[in-house]
Amino acid sequence: MSSYSASTTSPDLPRPKHRRTPTGFSPKEIKNIEASIPSESRQVWQKFGVKEFGGKEEFQQEFIRHVETTLARSMYNCDDLAAYQAASQAIRDRLIVAWNKTQQKHTTKDRKRVYYLSLEFLMGRAMDNAMLNAGIKDITKSGVADLGFKIEDLLEQEPDAALGNGGLGRLAACFIDSIASTNYPGWGYGLRYQYGIFKQRIVDGYQVESPDYWLTFSNPWEIPRYEIQIDIMFYGYTRKYTNDDGKVVHVWEGGEQVQAVAYDVPVPGYGTETTNNLRLWASKPTREFDFEKFNAGDYESSVRESQKAETISAVLYPNDNFYSGKELRLKQQYFWVAASLNDIVRRFKKTHRPWKEFPDQVAIQLNDTHPTLAVVELQRILIDMEGVEWDAAWNIVTNTFGYTNHTVLPEALEKWPVPLFTNLLPRHMEIIYEINLFFLQKVEKMFPKERDLLGRVSIIEESSPQQVRMAYLAIIGSHKVNGVAELHSELIKTTIFKDFVTIYGPDKFMNVTNGITPRRWLHQANPKLCDLIASKVGSYDFLKDLNLLKKIEPFAHDPKFQDEWVTIKKFNKARLAAHIKQSNGYDVNVNALFDVQVKRIHEYKRQQMNIFGVIHRYLSIKAMTEEEKKEATPRVCIFGGKSAPGYYMAKTIIKLINAVSEVVNADTDVGDLLKVFFIADYNVSKAEIIVPASDISQHISTAGTEASGTSNMKFVLNGGLILGTVDGANIEITREVGENNIFLFGHLAESVEDLRHKHRFSDVPLDPNLEKVFNAIEIGTFGDPNIYVSLISSVTGSDYYLVSDDFQSYLDAQKLVDQDFKNKDTWVSRSITAVANMGFFSSDRAIDEYAESIWNIEPIAMD
Repeated sequence: MSSYSASTTSPDLPRPKHRRTPTGFSPKEIKNIEASIPSESRQVWQKFGVKEFGGKEEFQQEFIRHVETTLARSMYNCDDLAAYQAASQAIRDRLIVAWNKTQQKHTTKDRKRVYYLSLEFLMGRAMDNAMLNAGIKDITKSGVADLGFKIEDLLEQEPDAALGNGGLGRLAACFIDSIASTNYPGWGYGLRYQYGIFKQRIVDGYQVESPDYWLTFSNPWEIPRYEIQIDIMFYGYTRKYTNDDGKVVHVWEGGEQVQAVAYDVPVPGYGTETTNNLRLWASKPTREFDFEKFNAGDYESSVRESQKAETISAVLYPNDNFYSGKELRLKQQYFWVAASLNDIVRRFKKTHRPWKEFPDQVAIQLNDTHPTLAVVELQRILIDMEGVEWDAAWNIVTNTFGYTNHTVLPEALEKWPVPLFTNLLPRHMEIIYEINLFFLQKVEKMFPKERDLLGRVSIIEESSPQQVRMAYLAIIGSHKVNGVAELHSELIKTTIFKDFVTIYGPDKFMNVTNGITPRRWLHQANPKLCDLIASKVGSYDFLKDLNLLKKIEPFAHDPKFQDEWVTIKKFNKARLAAHIKQSNGYDVNVNALFDVQVKRIHEYKRQQMNIFGVIHRYLSIKAMTEEEKKEATPRVCIFGGKSAPGYYMAKTIIKLINAVSEVVNADTDVGDLLKVFFIADYNVSKAEIIVPASDISQHISTAGTEASGTSNMKFVLNGGLILGTVDGANIEITREVGENNIFLFGHLAESVEDLRHKHRFSDVPLDPNLEKVFNAIEIGTFGDPNIYVSLISSVTGSDYYLVSDDFQSYLDAQKLVDQDFKNKDTWVSRSITAVANMGFFSSDRAIDEYAESIWNIEPIAMD
């Protein structure tokens, strides 16, 4: 740690040198530093210190400076890309000024912070969000217009940050936005993926994965911290010895090392100066190049170490169908949590507090099981590196962590083979065995006659090979476990985690229903609707207090307000239609009902039921008379989402959707009555076009399988109604918006296991309408039927996701949608009423619940 002495004013004596460090300071150190810097130096610094630009001319000055110096361009060769980069740099500079003030304020206040660990942060584009949250959108728009550019053209130049895939990552992005907007001190920690998950292309109807080169141009929103490099080790062995004090010491050594390099992304809050930090880690080799091998002519080996290290942060969720993929995924997880824990512990140690106060200063939230190794890593740091006694260390660990569970599917709970784990992280495997022994001894004392319970709750699953159950480790290592919707939180207590409720009692388990940020998902995605709402609410305060939406409910039946509402919806549908025309080549009737299902492709989300329903609709239209067709409700069915690269069934669903699209869209008998589209490479930016355009959105997971969902909240907040099962957050949305404003169908969660039992042990007849759909597929209506054999068999066999059981109910609900959509006044009033009652689903509300019930942190307002 640097030391400082008071300065002297004598001109004859040399001034003491102020030694700077890159790692930040404690409040006491800041006072010492100020005392060591001569007053005249402080005055010069304050005189020329960077300020946030306030008006249009100041923005333009910064813009031109970045064009001419940062980009080395001029007025004559500044295209849209250069203009975007210059504007982004100017806005980023403004954020960094606020970021510095925020970090200094948090350091000075010395309050407890939360660290949100998520393997995904699906941020989307940053520039529009930064302008909105910083309150400079009009300044920027007018500023670039004077220079000959359209802000819309600049925004299109930014690629989506490829740091996530589905709802898990988007939730994390909403949460860190809300942590900043509600003034809580907190950081996010993730990985800086070089290529993201993948870029999705559709070739002959199939998903084809290719790298997502989102970092082709330098990312203006990140700050490289090359000075922060943390060595991370894999493999090796552990050595045990007794030190001079008679204490047994464990040393992990002899392994391979890579470096974690930090990249910081400022996260601005809305309507506040608070700007928090998202720190992302990139993997680098400890040495870039082996000259000896190069000089010996072994050119490939000379760079192999570099390539191997950089692979760790190259791709989100590598395909784990092979051993090498499993090992790489586990490497990713340890690399990320080890770097993050090192950073968090370093920051705590600067306060010189005793270790027992660590949970008073640090809260760490595990977003799903991916960061669970942080529990073991913190225990290793405390007992192996800091000399804390085991029991005291474990008490610190369990009071630090909270665990958010995102699934009720037992097969989705993460596990790692013990041999793989032992080879890659030998010391951590030893600690896991000790944690498990400590825990099982406690359970045995509590329940001495229930021997089977020990096997059911053990962190080590006795299979072949043995597996490490990461969810169990997360529960045991955390003081709170939360689900993300009321039904989900109840289900985990009565199904997958019921034994742990018996052991710990119900108080350890709680619910925090997910939320979304209205800044991005209303103001940014649907500015015209946001403006209309503001005209009735009286301000834009509802973007910070979403409950103020209730003020538009009295206008639900107002003809003028309804007309404005419909005009905005039609504008949004036209915008999506233009995107479909550009990407798929078809004209779309904007007066048709836009029916949307966009999300990760998975059997439990039941896109297969949706496309089976589309086929049923197609067959029905083909059988209609001309008079009947005149009465039919025109539909545009829109799909989007990515399948995991190794998920064969999900990829088959994508193929069927595209095959149906090809047949239906070319059928002149059907015309505008039905169109089907799959929007490739679904991401946040495309969601911002799709979501505001929906009339109905489908959230049709098998009851009891969807933890919560957040896309359902986004669609309703933008005036689209839901067609869904009684599952996840659909239940709470129904409670808030009213049963008349949502279309529910299907069996309830409590019936699911009985139905599955019938399928396993009885001959359950196939739904007759579904049988007609399968017949159409099997006779080759949509191409080679052999492609879809496994997809059909999954339903005609065990039908684990109850597609056949729910199909008739699904068709009935669709028929009701068709009928209700014809009554425009009623449909619009239901849309307005639904939006008016979405106040509960703000991510700000969710963060307040986490802060109070799990993290025990308080907001720090910026003066």
